[in-house]
Amino acid sequence: MNTKLKYRIAKNRGMRWFTILLAFACVLPLALILIYIIKSGISAINWNFIVNIPKPVGETGGGIANALIGTLIIIIVATIISVPIGIMCGIYLSENKKSKIAYWASMCVDILQGVPSIVIGIVAYFWLVRPMGGFSALSGSIALAVMMFPIIIRSTEETLKLLPDSLKEAAYALGMPFHRVILKIIIPCGFSGIISGVMLSVARVAGETAPLLFTAFGNPYIETNLGKPMQSLPLLIFNYATSSYKDWQNLAWGASLVLLVLVLTLNMLTKIMTRKWKVQL
Repeated sequence: MNTKLKYRIAKNRGMRWFTILLAFACVLPLALILIYIIKSGISAINWNFIVNIPKPVGETGGGIANALIGTLIIIIVATIISVPIGIMCGIYLSENKKSKIAYWASMCVDILQGVPSIVIGIVAYFWLVRPMGGFSALSGSIALAVMMFPIIIRSTEETLKLLPDSLKEAAYALGMPFHRVILKIIIPCGFSGIISGVMLSVARVAGETAPLLFTAFGNPYIETNLGKPMQSLPLLIFNYATSSYKDWQNLAWGASLVLLVLVLTLNMLTKIMTRKWKVQL
């Protein structure tokens, strides 16, 4: 084996191990976070922790039922608000690439994606909370929906751009109107990418605290009225982790573990649904 060939083999091996090292460096922080949260929060997890509400300082036990229910309600309402608007906007951007309106809309989406969550929370406070006369779960859902818009819009747009033009051309050649082409051809063919974007947006806002501090505010009891303040897991974690009481800090670690499992589950479901509903073109 000549010297040049040995050098090329050694260089390839070195690059492979270098990329493995970089990949390990990316995974290591996540692994450390997972280990620490599991170690700190696993002792708090039990059935009573899931089904009970928090108890006052000095009383043992307590749980996060109010935060779990509040989180589900707020996220479901935010999803109901954001999904139709986000998908329709993504379809418009993909179908009208050369339009000036699409150009400016795309720029606004990019700007919105970079807006800090606390800024969205402050704006929601002045535009929603004060006019509505108080904190509410609905204002929190709207704030989270605004944060979900860019992810859903971009995922829908990029997914539909990958679809071959021949699909639409064949549909138009058969005399199908535009709305039927969208509903019967475009959305079904790009469904896996669209639903993936929706799930990722839900996972993105599930752990947001700042917007809810200015909108939903929190509630020590179980609340299902959208017009009232409502607790959520991120708010509970923030309030209890910053308290000086050991029991509340333990509760915060347990809630952190539950939230982490929720986000990881959403990401896993995204992977599964993307593979299951992928359309072969």
